Amino acid sequence: MHIPDGFVSVPVAVATSLASIAALSVAVRRSQTAFGVRRAPILGLTTAFIFAAQMINFPVAGGTSGHLLGGALAGIILGSPWAGMLCIATVLIIQAVLFADGGITALGANILNMGVIGVWVAWGLTQTLQRLLGGYKGRLPLAGGIAACVSVVVAAIACAIELALSGTAPANLVLPTMTGVHILIGVGEGLITGGVLTYLAKARPDLLPGEEQKIRGWLVPIVSILLIAGVLCLFASAWPDGLEKAAETLGFINLAEEVRVSVATPFADYEIKSLGQIGTSIAGLVGATACFTVAFGIAKVMKPKNA
Repeated sequence: MHIPDGFVSVPVAVATSLASIAALSVAVRRSQTAFGVRRAPILGLTTAFIFAAQMINFPVAGGTSGHLLGGALAGIILGSPWAGMLCIATVLIIQAVLFADGGITALGANILNMGVIGVWVAWGLTQTLQRLLGGYKGRLPLAGGIAACVSVVVAAIACAIELALSGTAPANLVLPTMTGVHILIGVGEGLITGGVLTYLAKARPDLLPGEEQKIRGWLVPIVSILLIAGVLCLFASAWPDGLEKAAETLGFINLAEEVRVSVATPFADYEIKSLGQIGTSIAGLVGATACFTVAFGIAKVMKPKNA
């Protein structure tokens, strides 16, 4: 659902950028008091994992693919929607700058949709479902999976509204098109989110918030992230994602080529063209490492003064 350059108008790009900056400013302040230094490595690992997982597009229907957005996972694993916002925003910034995935001018819109709206819808719904279903640990995967699915659809609706306000596509066409395809993608998001939370609850509860025991080790999480970023990414679906498919269907896909604000990078489109598939693996490993480093640095900088 990464909006490229050219899909949103200047007023919409400015408005969403200001909204995202304001939201992230609050997130930094709130995370400084709510997010402990002990969990700084978890912020880095979660950010790196979501980056790696987003590289793997899974097929849905009609020649369309989707990928994890990760808002629900970020908020739940980190135990805070504020830290979740910082996690997703870090992924989106690195994707735009290093990999030309998502437009520079549309970065504010992408952060607003996936890093603010997606995270908060997932967080709020997870908390509500946990209370309704009863029990934290046993019901967390189910609550998180449902919330993740819904958050994808809501983020897609926000994206469609931005496209309609920009005059890119009529609201009566882009809203049902984006909503329909992202319901299917949301199901995939929910299954992945529920599966990851089930594994963590059973095998690695120390990586979830609220656990007092010492974290048991970092080797398995690190190796898992490297395998996803460097190996599993090679099996990603080549079909267009939900937004690309909607753009093709509604006839505004060419706008992405007419206006492109690019940053020179050897990793554009997650490739090093001269190296083939090895280049994709290298790009994935570079991205995951960059995400961990930046997120870990953010956690260290924003640690409470009395820590």
